[in-house]
Amino acid sequence: MSREISAVALKQLILARQEHAIIDVREQGIYFDSHLLWASNCPLSRLEIDIDALLPRRSVPVIVYDTGPAGREFAARKARHRLEALGYTDVHVLSGGTAAWKDAGFELFSGLNVPSKTFGEYLLQQRKPPEILAGELNARLTREDDLVVLDSRPMDEYHAMSIPSAVDVPGAELVYRVFQIAPDPQTDVVVNCAGRTRSIVGAMSLINAGIPNRVMLLKDGTMGWHLAGLELDHGKSLIGPAPSSDNFKKACRAADRVAEKFGVSYIDHKKLQDWSAAENRTLYMFDVRTREEYESGHVPGSRHAPGGQLVQTTDEYIAAHNARIVLIDDQMVRAVMTASWLLQMGHRDVYVLQEPLLGPELEQGAERRRTLGYEEHETIDPGELKAVMQSGEPMVLVDLACSRNFRAGHIPGAMWCIRQRLEGALTLHQPVGLLVLTSEDGRLAHLAAKDMEKSDDRQIIRVLNGGNQAWQAMGLDLVDGMEPCLSDVDDIWERPYDNQTGQEERMQNYLEWEVQLMVQAERDGTCNFRC
Repeated sequence: MSREISAVALKQLILARQEHAIIDVREQGIYFDSHLLWASNCPLSRLEIDIDALLPRRSVPVIVYDTGPAGREFAARKARHRLEALGYTDVHVLSGGTAAWKDAGFELFSGLNVPSKTFGEYLLQQRKPPEILAGELNARLTREDDLVVLDSRPMDEYHAMSIPSAVDVPGAELVYRVFQIAPDPQTDVVVNCAGRTRSIVGAMSLINAGIPNRVMLLKDGTMGWHLAGLELDHGKSLIGPAPSSDNFKKACRAADRVAEKFGVSYIDHKKLQDWSAAENRTLYMFDVRTREEYESGHVPGSRHAPGGQLVQTTDEYIAAHNARIVLIDDQMVRAVMTASWLLQMGHRDVYVLQEPLLGPELEQGAERRRTLGYEEHETIDPGELKAVMQSGEPMVLVDLACSRNFRAGHIPGAMWCIRQRLEGALTLHQPVGLLVLTSEDGRLAHLAAKDMEKSDDRQIIRVLNGGNQAWQAMGLDLVDGMEPCLSDVDDIWERPYDNQTGQEERMQNYLEWEVQLMVQAERDGTCNFRC
């Protein structure tokens, strides 16, 4: 059986709506510029760390690709071999990569989380929820009108920047908490995010739920507020309160209306157990509650995926298209709302687990993530590394962390590199003695050490025990900045508000990019949205 697939055959597979996964193995910064609509980004440099969560079933059909052109799909072919070594049994390379996809006349997209962003624009076009401009909202806040502003983003984004007076109520929490926050039907409710998508989906959640209040979305979110010349708050930590008993009943009735309207289905623990044992379908179990609730006790094998973020970033959680998706929430409201959105986005097999916390014994603590093919290399402790650095012994220290983290703070003397480019980069900086590798928690460094050992067993290689986190925990010095680098810095995409350079222009470009997504999606012809 051929281990390659043509662009035409892949397009047919997408339209057939059979279970499959499309994995772009390039770095995020490259993926951002041009990729297939339904691809999940899993860079070759992080494959072993991220792939198990993305693709829990080893027999799922997987198509991997890079830029190409034909005969030069080096990263994709390496990814195929690596996935096969990790136990994946049905892996194919897109022949010619994105170059062949484009030559076939098919659409390539820029950006991140494009399916979700496109759905938001579709929803805005089809349902036309009321919008309020930044200037008008500011005037109403100044007059102290009867209104509340609900920020539908996670706390870390809200904490970084928020609309004055806004309260943090992440997407799936809106219907659950709104009756407590705005009990008077005469109180207007404004939903915002950083840009557009979560504002649109959040406002429509409340409208679909039939709350009596007037609901509006803030056009262009915090970016629109900034572009209007208005001041944002920073460092706020206001959380929307959980509902009282009476308001919880109102939220449940509202969720029931949504469930009936969009055909949300329910399963019990027996059905979940049967599906968990099935080898012919991928099963995702997502706990859509808050992190604190998840860590206090969750269904074994479930991933933490706050409902709003799951809808906002489906490609980061659901790489296997047409898989089964089970949502977990002991209050049910958040799971129902999340299910309604996934169904509207075109996911067909979406279910809410009944009485989710009354089944098997629950697990506690943070989500357990497996790194496939992981083997620990010989290590060096932070104190030992500091002593070697002070001794003047010949050595090279390479940090494989995310470039954003390296820029914010790294070990003095460390050089930054992307794992997959390390071997080639070191030919210009060949260590005379010791090569020490580090990363955020050390996992990526251990994987890289295994790579390097295969390429040159004469090199003395050590991994910093516990990685950069252990160094920081000892209170050892850090320096900031992005120099020196051993490879191009294209592992991430910088958000418009991540730095001060050209911020307004980048924000405007980003908002314009979101607006035009539906035009591209119509040309692509593979979306199955409904509302």
